[in-house]
Amino acid sequence: MEWKAAVLTVSDRSARGERPDEGGPLVRALLEQAGYSVVKTAVVPDEQDEIADVLRRWADEGSVQLLLTTGGTGFSPRDVTPEATLSVCTRLTPGIPEAMRAASMAVTNRAMLSRAAAGIRGRTLIVNLPGSPKAAQENLEAVLPALSHGLEMLCGGPADCAALRN
Repeated sequence: MEWKAAVLTVSDRSARGERPDEGGPLVRALLEQAGYSVVKTAVVPDEQDEIADVLRRWADEGSVQLLLTTGGTGFSPRDVTPEATLSVCTRLTPGIPEAMRAASMAVTNRAMLSRAAAGIRGRTLIVNLPGSPKAAQENLEAVLPALSHGLEMLCGGPADCAALRN
C-alpha cells in the first residue's frame, strides 16, 4: 500500500524567510525514497497553537496516514512542538521516540535531550523529528522500517505482528 504523508517544519527563522528550510525537504526526500507519497508540506513558526492547528487540521482531513514534524523538540523556551503534538493526540506511541533517542544515543549523548513525542489522532500517526537535518535523518531512519506496519494496524489492516515480522 502506498501511504500518504505530510511534513511540517517548525522554525521561527524559516517561517520568517531568514533561513532556508533544510529539514523538511530532506524528510520529504527520505519518505519518497521509502515509497511514501508526500502530499502536504508547510513551514510554521514555533507557536504552539499554530502547530497544533495544522496537526489537527491535517489529521482530521483524513488525507494522510503519517504526519512528521521537524524542529522544536529541544530545550529552548520556543521549542513547543511536543506540547502541540500531545495536545492533539488521543493515544500516545512512546516506543517511537524511545527508539529514535536510543538510535541517536549511539551517535551523541545529546540525544537524551530530545523531547520528541509521537501519537495518534484518528487514523494519522504524528511523529516529531529533530530540527537538525542530520538528526532528523538519523531519527527517521531508526523508525521508518516499523512505521508501515504500525500504519497498517492503525488503518485497519492485519494486526498479527508475528505473521508480518521480518
